[in-house]
Amino acid sequence: MELEQKGLSAYLAELIGTFLLVFFITSVVVLYVSTGQNAQFGSDFAVVGLTHFLLLFGLIISIGVASGGHFNPIVTAAFIVIRRIDPIDGLVYMLAQLSGGVLGALLCKGLLLDEGRATHYGSVEVTSLLGGNFQGAIVEALGTFCLVLVVLTAVFSKKSFKEWAPLAIGTTLGFAVMVGGPLTGAGYNPARWFGPALVSNEWGGTWPYLVGPVVGSLVAVAVFAFVLEAGGPPPTESPEPIKGGPDSADKARRFGRGKAGPAGGKDDAPGKGATA
Repeated sequence: MELEQKGLSAYLAELIGTFLLVFFITSVVVLYVSTGQNAQFGSDFAVVGLTHFLLLFGLIISIGVASGGHFNPIVTAAFIVIRRIDPIDGLVYMLAQLSGGVLGALLCKGLLLDEGRATHYGSVEVTSLLGGNFQGAIVEALGTFCLVLVVLTAVFSKKSFKEWAPLAIGTTLGFAVMVGGPLTGAGYNPARWFGPALVSNEWGGTWPYLVGPVVGSLVAVAVFAFVLEAGGPPPTESPEPIKGGPDSADKARRFGRGKAGPAGGKDDAPGKGATA
């Protein structure tokens, strides 16, 4: 399989898309997530999750047309593993995404300097609802697994409806954030974790937001390659009609090609599209 070569427009699209993604996510966290002893129960994670869903959906169908709409180093890494993007292009994508994450967090801090101080400008951390960083890494791995599996299946599977991919991907991220938000802040994206962490100098334990997504992504790639794509024929494609059968004869008459006979009709005469 020949890999599609990316260019400057794709790199810029990943930077801009990740910048917008991180800015709006950190802003909604600052505005809708409470702080304090019972913060997880006083926060509106439904709004936060809905913002993730609508934002990612919009970015994929707009800016994503130039780059494929990764906006996440873990998604790019999965594409590299299944050989759908050149490793050099993938590395540039990741650098653009991390840079966009930092710029988005900086803008959030610049606009919400006082309001965002309590929530560390949208940075994530493993909360007291979990036993520690190991449990946090499990939550991050599960959320990333769901996200990457939906991305791979919706975009690359021969059995999926490609037109539904942006909606399916956005919806998956939204529900994963609604569940994982009160537990780990729902990173699922090293660029979303890195930008606010660097700006606020609050790293949230670090390794759960790196190891968890990497493990979840690798498991998703394995499930996609060896379980989902190893099945039967695509159910979304209708079987091709048999040449010379009743369907082909009916189509020939419908399009004014004359009656299809043993010789294949008028259009099959030598010199009219036939090649030796």
